[in-house]
Amino acid sequence: PAEVPWNGDSSAAGESGWSATSDADSRFPKRDLGRESGSHIASEPSAFQRLYRVFLGARVAVGVALMLAQLVAWGFGVRPPLWVALLCVLYAAAALVLWWAPAWLPQGAPQAMSRMGSPQWLVTIGADIVCFSALHLVSRTSSFNYVALLVLPVLMAGVMTPRLQALATAAVVAISLLTVSWLSVLGGADAATLMAEAGLAGMGMFIIAALAGELAGRLAREQLNSKGSLELARQQAQLNRLVIEEMQDGVLVVDRMGRVRAANPAARRLLAPIGISRPAPFQLRGVKAWESVVRTVERAFTDAVWPEAGRDVLLNFEPAALSELAAQVTQRTLRVRIRFTRRRDVKANEAPEEFCVLLLEDVRSMQARIRQEKLAAMGRVSAGIAHEIRNPLAAISQANALLSEDATTSTQEQLTRMVADNVERLKRIVEDVMEVAPGLIQEARVIDLNAQVAVVCSDWARSGKVPLGERSVLKVELPAEPLGAVFDGEHLRRILINLLDNALRHGSQSPGAVQVRLVALGEQQVQLSVGSDGAPIEPDVERYLFEPFFSTRSRGTGLGLYICRELCERYGASIEYQLRAAHPVSAAHGNEFLVVMRRQALPDAYAGLRFGA
Repeated sequence: PAEVPWNGDSSAAGESGWSATSDADSRFPKRDLGRESGSHIASEPSAFQRLYRVFLGARVAVGVALMLAQLVAWGFGVRPPLWVALLCVLYAAAALVLWWAPAWLPQGAPQAMSRMGSPQWLVTIGADIVCFSALHLVSRTSSFNYVALLVLPVLMAGVMTPRLQALATAAVVAISLLTVSWLSVLGGADAATLMAEAGLAGMGMFIIAALAGELAGRLAREQLNSKGSLELARQQAQLNRLVIEEMQDGVLVVDRMGRVRAANPAARRLLAPIGISRPAPFQLRGVKAWESVVRTVERAFTDAVWPEAGRDVLLNFEPAALSELAAQVTQRTLRVRIRFTRRRDVKANEAPEEFCVLLLEDVRSMQARIRQEKLAAMGRVSAGIAHEIRNPLAAISQANALLSEDATTSTQEQLTRMVADNVERLKRIVEDVMEVAPGLIQEARVIDLNAQVAVVCSDWARSGKVPLGERSVLKVELPAEPLGAVFDGEHLRRILINLLDNALRHGSQSPGAVQVRLVALGEQQVQLSVGSDGAPIEPDVERYLFEPFFSTRSRGTGLGLYICRELCERYGASIEYQLRAAHPVSAAHGNEFLVVMRRQALPDAYAGLRFGA
């Protein structure tokens, strides 16, 4: 199946991890920050593009105002020159065409947004200077004053062009003002007044161009910083998402109504008896196995505090609701830690907590990790001690062999046999310890589990003088299709024989007292189970089953199950004990050991093989 992000499907057709629902808080973000910032950078028009559109719209408004002014003048009997009215109409039409022509918009990087090309400058700022200067020239002989219109091209040049070009535009406008004033002086007007007014207006144009350029530069820098921050936030969001998806602990974002807004793959695996649950969003309420999680969420929203170390929550999966392959996972204990979106010490006028983050960890995995760390250190020490014991043990064995040759009485023979038996026992302990000592691990290969299990069970039955057949103590169930797994054949033989010996030792001698089953757990795993009808293992004993040197027999080494676990972990497999007395399929086989291995397709040589027992 396709991988789904931890916060839900982000496709356009799919429902987002933060998608709005009828019972969701609309104040909560509907998209993740990375997707939001990415779309913003990709599709959001720049500030200079928006300013350019504003200037184009202002030109349209000025053109319409000029036409209306001419109409009003005609209405009051004032007859401006016909070419002035035509000029206003042409200006308004040209401004409207440019406003509706997106092809003229400057495109490019944020740094280039303040740089207008020559075509844009000519059809906008250049046209404005020519048109407004012509109207200002006409105003010498009329009651209209068009000087204020020249501010628009200067302001536009200050924002949209480089500093020198903006100052050059202001200089052109100032020269235009001085030229019109000089023409008025030639017509007999007051030279001092007109030239002073033109000079002050020109100076104002330079000030407007300089201030507009400074503000435009600040806008460009702020926009660049803003887009840089959005890109950084997008990268950080992607990094956070990758980290959360790869976390071994489960992460759930849950609202007050029990709806899961986001869930990483680890959390979805912990909430499912086998495999993985569906991606977020989904509802916790209504699923019986998740009732304890719902109660935990309700308690978290009700209580003022939550333990820093978290609390243990038990998930109970109904066997009737599970497939036969998933029936072994009937319970799972989770350590739940909760963090809220805000501090819990909110004031009375503040809104209550609406979302919380649940950090889930499998208690069994946590205990196994702690135990493994302790045993790894002890294993290295034990391996060193076992290696040092070999030489004196060999000397004792040889000396005892020499003594046995000279034994003349039954008492001496009995003593030498006792020494020999204990030497052999010490040798087995040394070999067992050295077997799991850190060192070179041979490369695993794909083995045919059907054939391997059938051969091992048959050899074990013959060596233990266990009859085969319908009335046999041993019952083996193998699937019709061959199953392959990544494991070593000899190590699997050792594990299976150890489990069979324990099952026969603690079970009854009735037919089918020892049961071996091999099943496929989906496409990724294979399970080998060995069960017996013996008395259930006491809880005080169960917790130490896989620890070294723990045995309920006086002559047991206490290394059998410990070695089984160590060998399984070498190949990415697991072994565990479960009490199955309540299960309808194997009610008589209360004690059951489960070995779960990585499934892998068999080579072509095994394609046609079928095994059964």
